[in-house]
Amino acid sequence: MSDRYGGDVLAGDWRRPRKVRRVEIELTGDLVLEDPTSGFVGAVVRVERGTMELEDRFGRRRSFSVDDTFLMDGEPVRLGLPRMTQTGPGRTASGSLAVTDAEARVARAGRIYVEGRHDAELVEKVWGDDLRVEGVVVEPMEGVDHLASVIARFGPGPDRRLGVLVDHLVEGSKEQRLADAQRDPHVMVRGHRFVDIWAAVDPRRLGLAAWPDVPRGVDWKSGICAAVGVTDPARFWRELLGRVRS
Repeated sequence: MSDRYGGDVLAGDWRRPRKVRRVEIELTGDLVLEDPTSGFVGAVVRVERGTMELEDRFGRRRSFSVDDTFLMDGEPVRLGLPRMTQTGPGRTASGSLAVTDAEARVARAGRIYVEGRHDAELVEKVWGDDLRVEGVVVEPMEGVDHLASVIARFGPGPDRRLGVLVDHLVEGSKEQRLADAQRDPHVMVRGHRFVDIWAAVDPRRLGLAAWPDVPRGVDWKSGICAAVGVTDPARFWRELLGRVRS
């Protein structure tokens, strides 16, 4: 007669906890961690005296010991205190060398136009330090549908160059057709593949594995807010922008 239940589950030294291999990582504000006991997922917002505070995408906060085991991308990790950095030039959020003690520069005639206010705020968060050194101003143009008239009104020239950043610049898109129609040598139109600038931010900053799918025909921002249970899109954007580090 076969043993339908297999071996004895209590065989061996079952009282000794099994060792879990943990990778040690540096504890920084960029981390999104999961507490395996409670399932709470959040970004590190504060570290003090051996404890840290995580904040989830709804703004709820919980405190944990830094000595606990956490999951990052599904893998157990051990947290270590930030290492001392070497003395030398710092870096901006974009990764470039920070310029210190630079004199204020009057804004140049050239501009970078982006589609909306959120685009401008994200560019400022990541590249603001670099653009200020160069004296380049970023302005929202409130949509790309009237790109030709926006460029004509700006009046680009050799000393008045214009860069344009658009959403969803992919083959066959409306944005791609509008960009291809521009022939002015003093205008450069570039873009990203995301349907909205929100999606350009890593969703793991909010503890999401991926951005939820939004059905065609549904406003992307509204669809995302509905999928994650958000009732205040403005607050949601402020939280998302606040998690951006690089």
